[in-house]
Amino acid sequence: MTARRIVVFLALFAFVDLNLYALYAAGFDGLIDLFRNGNAWTAVLSVDLCISLALVMTWVWSDAKRRGVSPLPYAGLTVATGSVGPLLYLARRKDLHVSPRRDEQADASPAIPAAA
Repeated sequence: MTARRIVVFLALFAFVDLNLYALYAAGFDGLIDLFRNGNAWTAVLSVDLCISLALVMTWVWSDAKRRGVSPLPYAGLTVATGSVGPLLYLARRKDLHVSPRRDEQADASPAIPAAA
């Protein structure tokens, strides 16, 4: 197991634990109260989170399709739980060697030897 995968698993378990604690401590009523009684910053942070998760899910969707994996369970988890979906996808994602895109290959120029 790579160090990257260990970090992703730790983040996944910590975030799931935090979600379970919040559900236990405040319940769904606490979440509804947050949105009902929050101020403008609550709205800003909520919209920012939605935009960020949509961007991440765009990548997860295309990466999963390219790898022959269904992105639907991860999309559903993302809608229901936020970051748990993308974290679980990263934890389960097989590390395959992916060659660089053609435009990245064109940008790479060979090293120019120093003049003697």
